[in-house]
Amino acid sequence: MKTSLKNYTFRYLTISLLAVLAIWAILFRSFILDEVYDNVDDGLKNQKIEIIRQSYVDPEVIKTNKFGLNQFRILPVKPEEYNEMNRLTNEMVFMPYDGEDEPYRYLRTGFYGKDGKPYALEIRTSTVEEDDLIYDLSMALFALYFFILISILLVNHFALKKAYQPFDKILKQLQSYRFGQSKELKPIETNVIEFELLQSEIASMINRNEQVFYNQKVFIGNASHELQTPLAIAINKLDLLLEQDNFEEKDYIQLAEAKNSLWRMVSLNRSLLMLSKIENHQYNIKEEVNFNQLIQETLDDYEAIFETEEIKIITEFNAEFKTLFNKDLANILISNLIRNAIKHNNKEKLILIKINHENELSISNTSDLFALNTSEIYNRFYKQGFHIESNGLGLSIVDTILKNQETIQIDYQYKDGLHQFILKK
Repeated sequence: MKTSLKNYTFRYLTISLLAVLAIWAILFRSFILDEVYDNVDDGLKNQKIEIIRQSYVDPEVIKTNKFGLNQFRILPVKPEEYNEMNRLTNEMVFMPYDGEDEPYRYLRTGFYGKDGKPYALEIRTSTVEEDDLIYDLSMALFALYFFILISILLVNHFALKKAYQPFDKILKQLQSYRFGQSKELKPIETNVIEFELLQSEIASMINRNEQVFYNQKVFIGNASHELQTPLAIAINKLDLLLEQDNFEEKDYIQLAEAKNSLWRMVSLNRSLLMLSKIENHQYNIKEEVNFNQLIQETLDDYEAIFETEEIKIITEFNAEFKTLFNKDLANILISNLIRNAIKHNNKEKLILIKINHENELSISNTSDLFALNTSEIYNRFYKQGFHIESNGLGLSIVDTILKNQETIQIDYQYKDGLHQFILKK
């Protein structure tokens, strides 16, 4: 799932802080717990020394074989069971007053009495207070951990929001920027070197792009004026020559071929100018376009050509294909696909247009060509066949239009002897 840079950074900071604070809390609790039990154990060991000393002074102490007020007992043991090592354990002991088990710390060891016999000494002390202390400490530690964590998260959230303000402002300026409609970007004050550098590079890039765009617009205007006018004059002069009757038939044929060549040049020039305008995003206005209606209007416009070429048109409209699109580009798109189907047809002379559901439109045609190279058919000046009127720009214009509008994509397939161009939302 996509997220903003601030939240992305915030997430990793949060995870890192959680891990660090959790480790710190665990280590701190372990340290305090160790200190508490260490103090209890020191008291038990000191009590052990005093009891052993007292047993040498007062032989009656040896007879203490039950836990009483002094919370110790001495039991005789066999020599093979004797163990003078200090053994410390935590155990639960039932307390009649509370009617429940309470935690106790036990020290078990061994010593030889004044009579030279081995004895086992067990000393215990209640750790209820210590456990309460540990519990209270743990709760306080958890509350502190939670408070510190929330405080750090809040500080980081607002601090990161403040730190990334220049970046957000730069992004907003870029979002409002439109190619060819440049507004001077306002400098954003920031002490962050990276943001300052980013802002400088963006401004420099926009200036370069705007200069290129301006140069292209000048070129388009000049090309349209400098090429179209001489071509029109040349065609008109050829028309005047063709009206004269002092030429032989072969001369008329050569003049007609020259005129056709000029018309192809006019068509090529118009196509290149169209590509430049599309790539320069000069068709930004979008509206909902009904392609069913648009196709029918285009077919009506080409009706004379269909009759002359004896081309059979089959339409199957089982749904409506509507989407946001520039109306002018939609006309050019459908017109180019239909002209492509006309130019590259064969003796079967069939064009099939289908809209079987609202997300797909296909234009198919018969042809003498086999499956086309999908990696090249949209390249400029790539020709699918040897049609004399083809300039190799029709499908390139189609591809450029779709990339510009970004609401429809095109797929090609060769199936059942038909070349199929499929538009999908």
